[in-house]
Amino acid sequence: MTATSNAAAGAATLMPLLIHLLRGASDLASVSATHAKLLKLGAASSVASSNHLLAAYGRCGCTALARHLFDGMRDRNVVSWTALMSGYASAGRPRAAVALLRAMARSGVPPNAFTFSTAASSCARLADAGLGRQVHARAEVAGYACDSVVSTALVDMYGKAGRVGDARAVFDAMPVTARNAVSWASMLSVYAQNALGHDAIQLFAELRTNGEDMAPNHFMLSSVVNACAGVGRLGIGKCIHGMVLHHGHEDNDVVAVALVDMYSKCGIYEYSKKVFDRINQPSVIPYTSIIVATAKYGLGRCALALFSDMVGRGVQPNSVTLLGVLHACSHSGLVDTGLQLLRSMRSEYGIDPCASHYTCAVDMLGRAGQLEAAFELADEAQVNGNDALMLWSSLLSACRNHKRLDLATMAGQKVSEFTQDVAGALVVMSNAYASAGQADDAAAVWSNMRRRGIRKDPGCSWIEIKDISYVFYAGVVSPAGSRAGEVMLLLDELEGKMREKGYKGRIGSARVLDADEEEDGNHHHQEGRGVMVGVHSELLALGLGLLVIPKGMAIRVMKNLRMCRDCHEAFKVISAIVDREFVVRDLNRFHHFRMGSCSCNDYW
Repeated sequence: MTATSNAAAGAATLMPLLIHLLRGASDLASVSATHAKLLKLGAASSVASSNHLLAAYGRCGCTALARHLFDGMRDRNVVSWTALMSGYASAGRPRAAVALLRAMARSGVPPNAFTFSTAASSCARLADAGLGRQVHARAEVAGYACDSVVSTALVDMYGKAGRVGDARAVFDAMPVTARNAVSWASMLSVYAQNALGHDAIQLFAELRTNGEDMAPNHFMLSSVVNACAGVGRLGIGKCIHGMVLHHGHEDNDVVAVALVDMYSKCGIYEYSKKVFDRINQPSVIPYTSIIVATAKYGLGRCALALFSDMVGRGVQPNSVTLLGVLHACSHSGLVDTGLQLLRSMRSEYGIDPCASHYTCAVDMLGRAGQLEAAFELADEAQVNGNDALMLWSSLLSACRNHKRLDLATMAGQKVSEFTQDVAGALVVMSNAYASAGQADDAAAVWSNMRRRGIRKDPGCSWIEIKDISYVFYAGVVSPAGSRAGEVMLLLDELEGKMREKGYKGRIGSARVLDADEEEDGNHHHQEGRGVMVGVHSELLALGLGLLVIPKGMAIRVMKNLRMCRDCHEAFKVISAIVDREFVVRDLNRFHHFRMGSCSCNDYW
């Protein structure tokens, strides 16, 4: 046997081993060493070997070396182009990845399903629907748009770009046989990520009905649990938890974190804690989730204990973890502890305070009535854009609550400089003027809002009864259906009992005469008699809950805006009168009312 034939035989023997090494390599040193051996064997120039090298360099994030190798290839096939595209995408260069798709078309090499799915995933990272549509169009022309891998990537892309309708259109266009667990999970995730929880729940119901006994995976279950959290659907959330246990996903961190979040947002912190306690070795994400949940319930010292336990176990906190701890301090009046954490973030944990941390600290000082210190910290923060709007809006609210019209005016001037998302803050400014008896200034704020076309989102509250959500708006009791009259009679009766307890406010903003009484000509009504109007949405939801939810069960109400002081006081008094527990989730936190008091201790 000649030397040449011996070398060829040796190369043939080594090649499968070297390719195997390349497939498992994830560090540059290993890939470079294997590349050198292939060069020595004279086998590095083949298309197959080059493709394996491209993929390996891409996994290492060495896109420059991958591009150099790609440019030196005499022959390139679809695998070559897709491997380089995937490398760019993995290295955080999605635009370069999509540009390769265009260059590929000019080269005459037709893309395959994996090429299109990689390009669509790159557009998803950019959240660029325009660029994504171009990829979608190319996939349609090439006949790959209905491929399950490509369609799933397009669903994800449109979802991340906020084009939920387009995502659903792609999903619906998929042949039923092509929809797999990944496809369903992707569409569910689109709804959950775009705050369309009811749609996600409905889609999951479709899966259970039409999914041909497809077992839900942990991605599906976590998306539906997140959807239940977003819309406060406790009953359905409990059912999904049962499925989690049935299918053996209770040890999955993603599902566990979703359950912790869901139970806390649905008003059952105890269940959140139980789920967390069953996680064997919680990482930073579960710890952060339970700390944030604890903070929203005003359990500041419990949140600090969890944080201490986390650090003691050697789990490094991230920026969100520290924000959760600051939030706990803010809602529990632990000002000194919160300020100490803010000042030590960089030295203790290597994390620079961002705008959110400063906003939370300013909010903490404002709630505690330390308004001058809050203004000083606000100036120190030097935040811009939406972050600045949130900071000054928070400070404006604190000034109004502490009846400091002088400082409220200063904060209001800062807020008025913005053009978007200022309605809530301007309403607070108007209320501050009204509380100080300056009706003309309050009216001027509303006049300015009308002139600028600024409208306040309507407040609404909802309550879940037997897996059905009843959504109420201020003054609109019709969602209670046939029991609407009973709700108003109950609230009227409660208001009378509240006055006996010394309550000075009013459940309704006004009262009008009953039509029958007007016909009788009886205009000599006792003060407070008549029909209540303008009742806030959370009180209407509470009224229905008191009628239909059995005694002994807590009544849970969700609200899309912050609970006002009058309603907060009303809930406290009513809880004592009827001897019931109420849990209210508003925009900022949870309020647990029991026996005339609230868990927030007025730090809300």
